[in-house]
Amino acid sequence: MEILGTTLRICVDDLEAAVPFYERLSGGPAMRFERGGVQVAAVGCFLLMSGPESELEVLRKVTATIAVEDVDEAHQVLTDSGARVLAGPVPTPVGRNLIAVHPDGSVYEYADRRAAG
Repeated sequence: MEILGTTLRICVDDLEAAVPFYERLSGGPAMRFERGGVQVAAVGCFLLMSGPESELEVLRKVTATIAVEDVDEAHQVLTDSGARVLAGPVPTPVGRNLIAVHPDGSVYEYADRRAAG
């Protein structure tokens, strides 16, 4: 499994106020979407999230998002290495993801850009 990159997950109170700073910092526009009542803006290596506290509480437990070529391969490597997959693989607005707990207790999202199917 090759790790292609990581995304830092940041929960913000006001997405509209936060996005311009991160667009300027990263030098590019935000890609926006909504998922489960949470407004999301992907800006460079940052994933800004804003929404109901009950949803953000869960999202804050995920340390980072790790981009991989294939979530199915990541699933296999993770489980073979002693990680526990909590959810997924499931489709997302841009590909597929899964949530896994590493043996040390850290929680990560693994995501690819492949269409489900």
